[in-house]
Amino acid sequence: MLYTAEHHALMASIRRFVASEIDPFVDEWEANEIFPAHELFKKMGQLGFLGISKPEAYGGMGLDFSYALAAAEAIGHAKAQGVGMGIGVQSNMATPALAAFGSDALRREFLAPAIAGDMVCSIGVSEQGAGSDVSSLKTSARRDGDDYVINGSKMWITNGTQADWICLLANTCDGPAHKNKSLIIVPLKHNGQRVKGVEVQKIKKFGMWSSDTAQIFFDDVRVPVRHRIGEEGMGFIYQMKQFQEERLDGAARRLACMSLIQDTADYLRQRIAFGRPLLDNQYIQYKLAELKTELEALRSLIYRATQAYIQGEDVIELASMAKLKAGRLGREIADWCMQFQGGMGYTWENSASRAYRDYRLGSIGGGADEVMMMVIARKMGLMDFGA
Repeated sequence: MLYTAEHHALMASIRRFVASEIDPFVDEWEANEIFPAHELFKKMGQLGFLGISKPEAYGGMGLDFSYALAAAEAIGHAKAQGVGMGIGVQSNMATPALAAFGSDALRREFLAPAIAGDMVCSIGVSEQGAGSDVSSLKTSARRDGDDYVINGSKMWITNGTQADWICLLANTCDGPAHKNKSLIIVPLKHNGQRVKGVEVQKIKKFGMWSSDTAQIFFDDVRVPVRHRIGEEGMGFIYQMKQFQEERLDGAARRLACMSLIQDTADYLRQRIAFGRPLLDNQYIQYKLAELKTELEALRSLIYRATQAYIQGEDVIELASMAKLKAGRLGREIADWCMQFQGGMGYTWENSASRAYRDYRLGSIGGGADEVMMMVIARKMGLMDFGA
């Protein structure tokens, strides 16, 4: 896949937005452990940045996913990765299934305002006892007339304290774990007030501080059956498809690690030790060259997976490979850049130390490294699906 002039123009617009509307405020947002999602998303919605690959009928640009990927790559240059993660949830994690399988009425009620930035949304899959093992989740949505009655809880919910609605995966019937789940749009607020039966508790994290993350509890929360996305019992399948965009989005944001490599090189060019710049050290030169090579290899994998995805191919294996590689490489780059910057790299405000904290999530969130390897091994025929 090769970016066209249109891709580069979109990326340039988003980079300008990041420079003017995100980067000047990230230190404040990191200190507050939250960014103003409604305010920021409204600005992004007015520029069309939240619905790049979504249907034009609901306010989107109607472009293929390669443009959404280019946008994610540009957003990855933000100085605090928590902001980009929150944006990614809004644009490529909580809304793909709704856009693809939701009813027209449901898309007008929830997708259109999410694209416009009038509503903040989140994705609810993980639970305290069911993270990477999606099939074992316990949250239930029991049918009662024309409503579902929801009980349970969801963990690690990005945008959780601010979200107006959540795309919730819940058990809606008995039967096999892969066939008893449905995706349901559950409002969390009404006229700015918390919906009855919904309780939200903020989670303090190691990194990604500017992103608000929460555990959400549901106690007999009623939602109309018409809020279900697509067919009942198809939620697991829809979510697996939704994961492909999530994993490619997250991997694309890691491509911005090149900026950290370059910043480190610039610092080492000025840092004098033993009478010469640290950058003159051949070991450092070779390690930075190696890291850039690994990053470009990751770029090729991401682009290949995206090209296959927009052609309608199953990219579960390639997307899992991209996420696995991005998570590990992001950690490695941040660790080496912190090491090479020495004591300055270890200071709290340093870009390398912030990257070290933020990038660590890449091997945990959205499916741990071990789960990605399991998916890849299954695709290779090395284990059966019962293992």
